Amino acid sequence: MNLSVILSEIDGGDDETVEKLLQKYNTENSHTFSFDHKEADVRIKLCHGLLTVLRRSARPLCQSTCLETMRILSRDKSVLGPVATRKGILTLVGLARIRALGDDGEPFEDAQSGEEERVVVEALKCLCNVVFNSVAAQQVGADVQLAEGLCARLHSLSSAHHEVGLFSLRLLFLLSALRTDVRCTLRKEAGALRLLTDVLERTLDVRWVGPYEVAPPDPDAPPISLENNERAMEALKALFNITMSDSSDEDNEHQLRLVVGIMRHLLMLKTHTEDKTEEAHSHAINLLSNLPVQCLDVLIDVPVQGGLEKYGGKNLDVVQVLLDFMERRIDKGSNYKEGLTPVLSLMTESSRYHREIRRCLKTQVLPPLKDVNERPEIGCTVRNKLVRLMTHIDMAVKQGAAEFLFVLCKESVDNLLKYTGYGNAAGLLMARGLLAGGRGETEYSSDEDSDTEEYKSAKPFINPITGHIEHPMPNPMDEMTEEQKEYEAQKLVHMIDELSRTELIRPMGVRKDGTLAPLGETIHGCCPPPSDSDSD
Repeated sequence: MNLSVILSEIDGGDDETVEKLLQKYNTENSHTFSFDHKEADVRIKLCHGLLTVLRRSARPLCQSTCLETMRILSRDKSVLGPVATRKGILTLVGLARIRALGDDGEPFEDAQSGEEERVVVEALKCLCNVVFNSVAAQQVGADVQLAEGLCARLHSLSSAHHEVGLFSLRLLFLLSALRTDVRCTLRKEAGALRLLTDVLERTLDVRWVGPYEVAPPDPDAPPISLENNERAMEALKALFNITMSDSSDEDNEHQLRLVVGIMRHLLMLKTHTEDKTEEAHSHAINLLSNLPVQCLDVLIDVPVQGGLEKYGGKNLDVVQVLLDFMERRIDKGSNYKEGLTPVLSLMTESSRYHREIRRCLKTQVLPPLKDVNERPEIGCTVRNKLVRLMTHIDMAVKQGAAEFLFVLCKESVDNLLKYTGYGNAAGLLMARGLLAGGRGETEYSSDEDSDTEEYKSAKPFINPITGHIEHPMPNPMDEMTEEQKEYEAQKLVHMIDELSRTELIRPMGVRKDGTLAPLGETIHGCCPPPSDSDSD
């Protein structure tokens, strides 16, 4: 399709012809996401022309067609200049029927016709693309209080208008993700926390049966519908952004506990596919990891419905869901930083401050040791998988796995070494200044772990570095003469000296406080000072 032809018809004012030409362009380019940079100037002019048509035409079909073309063009960051202006954004805002500062457009009503609703949806899609791709548009959106207008829209929107609600939530998510000032305004002034909680309550059919307790899902009820799942995901993503700001406001603690109750409910639900269920659970976990740890008691303070009830009468069913989710993410073997670290962080912090959660996870992740013939990182148990991650190349992943196991051991160095071996735990211990042993700073209950008889009998033979029983290896020096031994020793000294002088390695030792220091410093620190009274 020749864009110059479309431009000439726009200049001529024949909207019906423009509409037909654009429909053909839209059909040809509906899946186009990369554009010829040589035609960028023509596409910029077309954006100008589309805004002109949108301001002068009152025909919904013409408006929705122009907006569809604008949506396609807005995939190209280089042509957004005409749209990312106050006038351009307000044009789209008006067509989306959002009340914004400087716009007198009509609010979206339930009585809109199907074609008029399509105009609203296409305008919202355009705004999503433009805001995502243009910093200037993000600034204009903040200036005209677009996020506040979206909140007003969502307060009164009927669930019958799925796409209007979905793309309103998506636009709210983008604005809150890209602008920290918008995030704070939504939290402190626009009441978005309560609003999005209400959206989730309606979408997930939440029925409260206690202060923070949701009625358990009906086992005979169908899974969450695809539409409800889509809306819930967008609401969760927006809530995640909003709760990234300071959450210590006591006035909001009640609201945050309601959110935790809904997240527990969501973690117990299923959608139509396993992938969609995992996506929903992932967003719920991300959000929970943002919330104050004192609110997480809501996860287990519900009556037991035939589930796990071994730890002070608490309902630990959701803890099992988290553990299963974590193990699935480990088994996938990819995207650990984004996919695994949030659930590790959530389980670590909830275990640190909620004894019942820690005890439940400890039982399943670090059961009493019996067989110590294999290294801790070898095998298919959850412990084996987590110990392998302690030496992962990604720092966030290795720290997350190590910290989780450390907390399950009540931050006792001796207990951690028993389950992981010194070699795997060295990175964490060095970072925490615990190479010489000891405990972390968190106070835990005084109950002690008991060793199995099998472990007690094997303990004297365990290599503390590898964490397992090592069978004696033949000594290569047994077959050497004294001259060969001396030669190999001198060779080793020379190699270490060479590496030290070129600073490829730096010999280190451990201070009394458990931190690393140059070897010379630690040796002098251990030796008593010479006495002045010594005499021959």
